[in-house]
Amino acid sequence: MKQFYTIGLLIISNIFMTLAWYGHLKFAEWKWSSKLGLFSVILISWGLAFLEYCFQVPANKYGFSGNGGPFNLWQLKVLQEVITLIVFTGFTIFAFKTETLRTNHLIGFGFLVLAVYFIFKK
Repeated sequence: MKQFYTIGLLIISNIFMTLAWYGHLKFAEWKWSSKLGLFSVILISWGLAFLEYCFQVPANKYGFSGNGGPFNLWQLKVLQEVITLIVFTGFTIFAFKTETLRTNHLIGFGFLVLAVYFIFKK
């Protein structure tokens, strides 16, 4: 059960992270943000990043085997990276219509899945 809780928290965390890191790139399309300066955008991103940490820290705390969780540090990290990639891919496809998912991206993702396999292999 802890593995599902950890993965769920990581997914939510990565949604906020992706919005903090890349969401501001869409601000120019929204009327309310047309006059925002860089400092304002940074503050908005920091606010989103704070929400990211509100989910990331508990995910790592509950998921870490040293705290009774199911994952060692290596597994937590590679799991987080793959979740980040999945969330980022979904965000990019839906939010940025000019970006395309190409074969070389899928091949790279395949290698990351292999990394998960080897990291989790006992």
